Amino acid sequence: MAHLHLQPAALAPPRGYSHVVSAVRGTTVYVAGQVAFDADGRVVGAGDLRAQTEQVFANLKAILEEAGSGLDRLVKTTVFLTTLADFAGMNDVYRQHVGAVPPARSTVPVGETFPDGALVEIEAMAVKPAKAAAPRRAAKSSRRTPAKRRR
Repeated sequence: MAHLHLQPAALAPPRGYSHVVSAVRGTTVYVAGQVAFDADGRVVGAGDLRAQTEQVFANLKAILEEAGSGLDRLVKTTVFLTTLADFAGMNDVYRQHVGAVPPARSTVPVGETFPDGALVEIEAMAVKPAKAAAPRRAAKSSRRTPAKRRR
């Protein structure tokens, strides 16, 4: 199996897609677009973009941690907004979660296409930390101890 499909307990099970797919032997984590659903599948913060963006990041955090990564390891996000007029409000919350060196990002206005009054959706790609290198065993010397010279 080249990849794992994970279902974090903090999120409602999706229908027809996976929340997260993690490369087994690789270091990449691919996260499906997340909206502000709670663990019961209800939208959090109806009509409140900032509350919804906070919930989206709570979902992303849970997903990435389940996959062995974290928000600090995001490399690319795509943000979908019902309108670009919401960009500043979303961006204020976004900056609090992505740190001083943000990932690459695209932002796309999509109109009124989200389910249940959702205002923002974020999909992400992250990396897993490199595994600690195995300690190297001391190589056996092929040199022989020089024999004592006879005088």
